[in-house]
Amino acid sequence: MITLFYLIIYDLPDTKAANKRRTRLHKLLSGYGQWTQYSVFECFLTAVQFAKLQIQIETIIKLDEDSVRIYILDAGAVKRTLTYGSEKPRQTTAIIL
Repeated sequence: MITLFYLIIYDLPDTKAANKRRTRLHKLLSGYGQWTQYSVFECFLTAVQFAKLQIQIETIIKLDEDSVRIYILDAGAVKRTLTYGSEKPRQTTAIIL
């Protein structure tokens, strides 16, 4: 099964309601990939996993307040990734919560 590399970055306002959404979003993304920096996840996903994740993200966030960006990268982009002070992105088995 083919997997692609997804870089997921999110930014939510600093309100009580948004903090609850942020916690839910962080927990969700933790089941799909590696938390690498504050509000940044690296995920290797199949098309089915990605479709499921999109639906789940859409149920958590508020489109008029929150920002979630998903960059879809191929294997070549992963190989060209430069990292300083941490490991390069690598595929591990994904555990979906």
